Formats: sequence, structure tokens, C-alpha cells
Amino acid sequence: MGALGITIALLVWVVTLLLISIWKQIHSSWNLPPGPFPLPIIGNLLQMDIKNIPKSFTRLAKRYGPVFTLYLGSRRVVVLHGYEAVKEVLLKYKNEFSGRGEIPVFQEYKDKGIIFNNGPTWKDVRRFSLSILRDYGMGKQGNEARIQREAQFLLEELRKTQGKPFDPTFLLGCAPFNVIADILFHRRFAYNDKTALRLMHLFNEDFYLLSTPWLQLYNNYSNYLRYMPGSHRKVMKNVSEIKVYALERAKENLQSLDLNCSRDVTDCLLTEMEKEKHNGKPPMYTMENIAVTLADLFFAGTETTSTTLRYGLLILMKYPEIEEKLHEEIDKVIGPTRIPAVKDRLEMPYMDAVVHEIQRFINLVPSNLPHEATQDTMLQGYFIPKGTVVIPTLDSLLYDKQEFSEPEQFRPEHFLNENGKFKYSDYFKPFSAGKRVCVGEGLARMELFLLLTAILQHFNLKSLVEPKDIDLKPITVGFGSIPPSYKLCLIPRS
Repeated sequence: MGALGITIALLVWVVTLLLISIWKQIHSSWNLPPGPFPLPIIGNLLQMDIKNIPKSFTRLAKRYGPVFTLYLGSRRVVVLHGYEAVKEVLLKYKNEFSGRGEIPVFQEYKDKGIIFNNGPTWKDVRRFSLSILRDYGMGKQGNEARIQREAQFLLEELRKTQGKPFDPTFLLGCAPFNVIADILFHRRFAYNDKTALRLMHLFNEDFYLLSTPWLQLYNNYSNYLRYMPGSHRKVMKNVSEIKVYALERAKENLQSLDLNCSRDVTDCLLTEMEKEKHNGKPPMYTMENIAVTLADLFFAGTETTSTTLRYGLLILMKYPEIEEKLHEEIDKVIGPTRIPAVKDRLEMPYMDAVVHEIQRFINLVPSNLPHEATQDTMLQGYFIPKGTVVIPTLDSLLYDKQEFSEPEQFRPEHFLNENGKFKYSDYFKPFSAGKRVCVGEGLARMELFLLLTAILQHFNLKSLVEPKDIDLKPITVGFGSIPPSYKLCLIPRS
């Protein structure tokens, strides 16, 4: 019995060595970028801090350089770290790396919509969606007018807090929620509307769960974890519920659709679908694809801006001297009553710098969304096979020590020159760049400036704890950097 056990152990040992040898030979034969040696099945899991994968990328870049290879399970991943490498992938080789790496928890959205689409329709859907959003951002009912109008509703709700402590999560979220809802569905929701609050809860919960360690594991090892219980099932359920809502709105619009007069983005997509029925080509704008496109825009157009505003107010409470400088600039340029306008940004370099520094500092989507090589490509002398997942890290630009003197500190001076004028940085890429740049970048930047300015025009921020005791560290880092929960008081300015 003992001899049999020893024989089995030896066989297992020999087979393991053989598998490692074969794996190593395959890994080295392609002239891939350097990286830690992967083990069978788990790949480089042991080299990763699953609680903070972006931090693991930074640590590995110091050892292996700005372009390195990892295996997350059986998935080959090439990570780009630093300005030159990230810019090369996103801009110089923007077509070669324009694919979307799979995110298994969004399986229901796969090859549909804009964000998670890696199918044959993604370029056309994205291009058409961008043109629609551009059309709805111009004219009398353009985005500036939408945001200014919604800012008045937001201020009215904030006054109702009467200087008492409140959690700003969903109250702040209602403003960007209503702006994008008007663009997509031509409708506005009251701040206590149950449907709106439910949808914002789903957006908020998904963004948090996507950033937790379990979802980092699931999205990289879904083949092994697919049938296990866990929060990935909650995200999938939420994703489905959001899509169902978007589909219901599309069906509702279809009943009263006028092909010659579109009321919103939904109508534009439906009109394109109806046109396709008569040209004999394979359909691209199916109801399913339209629903996912609307769901993508709704989620991205609400949650990222909402989280940035929430994080921004927390930061300003930590640094009351910065808040005071903002009050002075607002009083000088706008005064106490006039609604802030986009043109004011030219005369408000400090506010512009603060908004940029908030986005840089909070590092909202640190590792970017995964890209995928659409063809075999040579990059910096290395061979990147078609289908390889490529991660152009955004935090490596936003926290670059050569560009930003104290990247770990919140300093608006990172975006100001010696004369106090706003200073642009090409390292500022919180919305990514290239073929997969965020389609709502222009809208989000406008919202952040106008809404934050409007809040500070009318209120002083009051923390429930001493500024020195405010902790700005995110509660979890993964897909996003999630701010800690907090309450604050808003004191009306006289």
C-alpha cells in the first residue's frame, strides 16, 4: 500500500513537472512581454493582491517594466503601465487594440450595446450613438440648459435638508440621473420617485460590487466559479433588471414612434431599426441591442458623475481652505444669484483645477476597462497575439510622479501654472482615450463643473467630524475606486 502511494505521488509529480515544462515552452516561444511565471490553472493569482489589483499592477511594473504579461486563470493579459505605453496602445495602435476584453458578469450584455460590445456591431452602434448624443447636446435644449435646469431642482432639494446631516449618495445622484434620463427617454423624475431611487440603487450597488475582491476573482476565473453562490449573481440580476427597464421604455416609445420627429435617443435608435427593416440587410438595431445600448448609457451617465460629485464634496470638507478659495472665486465671477454657465470656466481657473484634481485624485476607474487585440501586433518589440486581453492602466498616468509633483496628495496646483492660470495635462485621461474613450466625456465634464459650482455658490460644507479625521481612502478598489459612506450638513450661504 505504501509503495502504491509513493508510485502515485511520483506520477503526479512527473505529470506536474511536464505540464509546467509545456506551459513554460508555450509561454516563451511567442516573444511575449516579460512577466512572472504562471502556474497551471491559477496562472499568476499568487502574484496578485485581489483586494487591490491596480496596486499589484504598479508593483509588477516596477519589476518587469511598462509592458508585461500576466495569466489570470487561462486568460493571457498584457498590462500597459505609464504614459508612453498607455498612449501607444490607446492612440498609436488604437485600431489594433480596440476590442473589448470579456467581463463575464456582463454576459447578458455581451456583443450588444456600446460598453461591453466586442461583436461586429460595436463600431456602428458606438458611432451612431455618439452622433445622436452630439445632436442632443446642442441647440436650445442642449446639455448646458439641461444641467442648469436640473441644478435648480437639486438646490431646492438640498435646501430642504435645513442644515441637518444627510447622506448625499442618492440626492446628489438624482441630478445626473435626470440629465441622462431626459436625453435618453425625454422624462424627468422627482427626487423621491421610487423607480428612480430603485434604478440608482442598482447602479450604485453594481459599481460597488464590481470593485470587491470576489468580483475580481469571478471576472478572471468565471469558468471555475460560474455555478458557485456569490455576489456575482446579484450583479447579474441587477444588470438584467436595468435592461428590462430600458426595454420597457423602448417598447413604450415604439407604440407612438414618429419616424420624422424623434423625441429622444430612444426614438433615434428605434427609427434606425425601422429603416433597417426595409433595406434587406442583417438587422443591427434589434430591440435587444437597443435596450442594452440604453442601459449602458443610463448606467455610465449616472453612476460615474454621481460618485465623482460625492467623493468631491468629501475631499473639500477635508480641505476647508480650498473650499474657501472656491467660494471667493465663485462670488467674484458669478455672484450669489446667477446660474453658473460653461463660459464661466474660462474665468474660474481654480474651480477648473479643483474639478480636474478631484477626478485625478479619486482615480475612479484605475485599470480602465479591458481592451482586446483585434489582430497579431508587435508592440515595443514584443508579440501580442490576437485575442490577448490588454489593460492600459489609467492610474499610472493620473499618479505619474514626473507629471504631478505630489500624486498622493490632493493639490489643485497640479493643474495651475505659476500665474494661477489653468494648466492642461496630457496625462489627464480619466475617461480613457482612443476608439473606446467614454462616449459621455463631454457631458460628464460639463456636469461636474456646473453642479459643483452651483452647490458651492449656495452652501457651505460642514463635516460631522474634524477635517483632519476625514479618511479619503476608498473602501474598496477594483473595477472602480469606491468612496467611503458619509453624512454632511449644508449650511446656506448668506
